[in-house]
Order: sequence, then C-alpha cells, then structure tokens
Amino acid sequence: MEGVMGILRLTIKKGTNLAIRDWTRGTSDPYVVATLDHQKTKTKVVSDNCNPVWDCDLTMIIKDPKAPITLTVHDKDTFSDDDNMGVTSLDLNPYVECMEMCTDLHHLPVGTKLETVQPDERNNLVEESYIIWNKDAITQDMLLRLNNVETGEIEVQIEITPVENHLLKLQDDIVESE
Repeated sequence: MEGVMGILRLTIKKGTNLAIRDWTRGTSDPYVVATLDHQKTKTKVVSDNCNPVWDCDLTMIIKDPKAPITLTVHDKDTFSDDDNMGVTSLDLNPYVECMEMCTDLHHLPVGTKLETVQPDERNNLVEESYIIWNKDAITQDMLLRLNNVETGEIEVQIEITPVENHLLKLQDDIVESE
C-alpha cells in the first residue's frame, strides 16, 4: 500500500471510574471512538457500567506519523445526542523513533524493551509504560487519563506493525469519516 507506514491495532481493554452521565440511573452506557487522520472506528457500547470491559480490537492504517490518535469516550443516549465522557490522545512519534532507531528489529528477542515512557505533560499516561518488540510489531500497554471530564481512565494496548512495500489485507472495520 503506497504511503502506508504501518498497521495500527488498538485494543481498548477497559475503562475505570468513568463519569456518570445517566443521572437518573447513576451510571453510563460508554463506548470509545478512535480517530486517526480521516479514519474513524469505535467499540461496542457497554450498558449501565462506569467500569466497562470492552476488549475490542480496532484496526487502522498509519500514513502520517505526525497525526495523533484521538480516543473519545461517549455515553450512548437513545433520545438525545450522545454525551462526552472525556478524551485522550496518543502521539505516534515514540513508535516512529523506535522503528527508525532499529532498522532491523527482527533480530531482537521477543519482549525486548525498546523505550521506557514516563508520564509527562505531552502524554496522558497514568503510570510508566514500555514500548516492546513483539515478533513483527511494536506494542505498548498503557493506562490513559481522560481529559475534559471529572473522572476516568482507559486501559489500552497499541500495536504497530511496520509495513514494507507489499500489499496487505485489512479488516473491514475501518470507517472513513466524512
């Protein structure tokens, strides 16, 4: 695929202490929307739960390494617009740097720590996490703080498979945004 740098697989694992948006029931019906460039995909809705477990894989393609991944949590409403429950973003630069740093990652043992990422003002990490080489991909497990909301965190795994000049078959779960 021309211009494709890698395949991104986000595993949206779970949410913790998400904000209450259905006040009459004291809960929410959360789901996560992931956007990257002009791609948009989302998890299933977990009803009546402020600590949802999604365990949902979302797949996108990476063309622009400078484009951030935005994760927005929403509360599904039946008779009105869905409520915002917070947003967080991921910078792809640390992964690009790891791929450029080691031109041939395939010689590394599985589980090799490529970089330690500390929480700071540029990311929404709750705690230290590691970028790891896993067979044909770079992965990172992380706990992310949601912004623009009173409370909430989401647990995510990012996996980037570098693409060399060959064709790939992608899943059909990518939805082009308008």
